[in-house]
Amino acid sequence: MLCKGLNVFSGESIDLEFDRDVTRVEPTLGSAPAGAFLAPGFIDLQVNGFAGTDYNSPTTPLESIAQSIRSLHSTGVTSFFPTVITGPPDEMLAALKNLAGAKSALGDAAASMEAFHVEGPHISPQDGPRGAHPAQWVRPPSLDEFRRWQDAADGQVRLVTLSPEWPEAPYYIDRLTRAGVVVSIGHTNATREQIQDAVAAGASLSTHLGNGAHATLPRHPNYIWEQLAEDRLAASFIVDGHHLPASFLKVALRAKGLDRGILVTDAVAPALCPPGEYRLGEVDIELRPDGRVTMRGADRLAGSSLRMDRSVSNVMRFAGVSLAEAVTMATRNPARIGRIGPRLRGLEPGARADLLRFTLENGRVQILETYVAGQRVFPNAG
Repeated sequence: MLCKGLNVFSGESIDLEFDRDVTRVEPTLGSAPAGAFLAPGFIDLQVNGFAGTDYNSPTTPLESIAQSIRSLHSTGVTSFFPTVITGPPDEMLAALKNLAGAKSALGDAAASMEAFHVEGPHISPQDGPRGAHPAQWVRPPSLDEFRRWQDAADGQVRLVTLSPEWPEAPYYIDRLTRAGVVVSIGHTNATREQIQDAVAAGASLSTHLGNGAHATLPRHPNYIWEQLAEDRLAASFIVDGHHLPASFLKVALRAKGLDRGILVTDAVAPALCPPGEYRLGEVDIELRPDGRVTMRGADRLAGSSLRMDRSVSNVMRFAGVSLAEAVTMATRNPARIGRIGPRLRGLEPGARADLLRFTLENGRVQILETYVAGQRVFPNAG
C-alpha cells in the first residue's frame, strides 16, 4: 500500500509505503494530494466508552464494543486503552473480563484495543478529588486486587490511576511498575511529600491534570502545583473547552513541556451520541446540549463527549501550539508514556502502520482515511 501526503511533523511531501508495518518513507517525486497530511494514528489512553457503548458494564455486547471501535476509527484513533473506573470489586472484574473477551473474540477487528486502564478505586475518598467516582467503592490499594484484575484481563492492565495519599501507595506503585504497569497520579488530595514518594516509587504520569480536584485550593502548596513542578511526571489533559480554561492549559503545557503533555478524551458512552441520559458503570450521567457530560441532575462533570480529532484541533486553538505539536501530543507522547512499543517510531520504517490521512479546514482536523496495522478501517470498504 502506498499513501502520498505531507509529513505532519516536517511538512515535507512524502511517499509512505506499508503493509502491516511502515516499509518506506521517501520524498515524493511527483505531486502529493493538495492539503492532505500523513500522520501516525491517534492514541487515547483514557476511553470509558464511546458511541453509546459503556466499557464499564460487564454485560456490554460484543457487537456494541465492535461498533464503538469502528466509531473511534472515524475520529482518527487507532490505539486506545478502554478504561474501567471505581466500582464494586466483582463488577470491575467482570467489566475487565468482558473487555478481554471482546479483544480475543474480535481478533483483528479489536487490534486498536491496545491495553486496559483502571482509574480507581484507590483514589481520594474526599468530595471534589473523587469526582464522579462512587464514594462507597473507594478503597485502599491492594496487590491482591490488582492480581485479580490482571487475571480477569488476561494480563492486559497496563495503566492504573490512583491517589498516593494512601499509606500503602509507595509499595503498591513500586510493585506495579516492576511488573511493567504505568502508574498515574489522579483524583488525589495528596501532600507534596506523598507525591514525591509516589514519583520515587515509579509513578510517571498525572491523569487529566487540573480536574478531579477541589473547587477551591490553597494558593500554595497544593497538589496541582506540585504535579506541575515535578519534571518526572508527564501529564494528560482533557481539551474539550469544558474541563480546562485556556489559561491553565497554556501554563500547564509550558510547565510540562510539549514532550510530556498528552491528550486524552476521557470519553464516556454519550460521546458521538445525541443529548440525553446514559450510564457510566453504576453512575447515572447525562449529555447536555452544550456537549458537557455531567452527573444526572447535577453540574459535576462525569467524563466527556470529546473525540480525539477535535482534541487535536482544540489544543491548537486554546494553547497556540502548532499542528505538529498537537499531533505529537496525540501520537508520539502517549506511545512513549503508555509503553506502546510498535508505535514509538512514528512515520518511520519499522513502525506499525497505524496511519491517518487528514486535512485541516478552518483549524479543524478532518479525517480522510484511517489505517490500523496496514488495513484501512475508515472509511470502511465493507
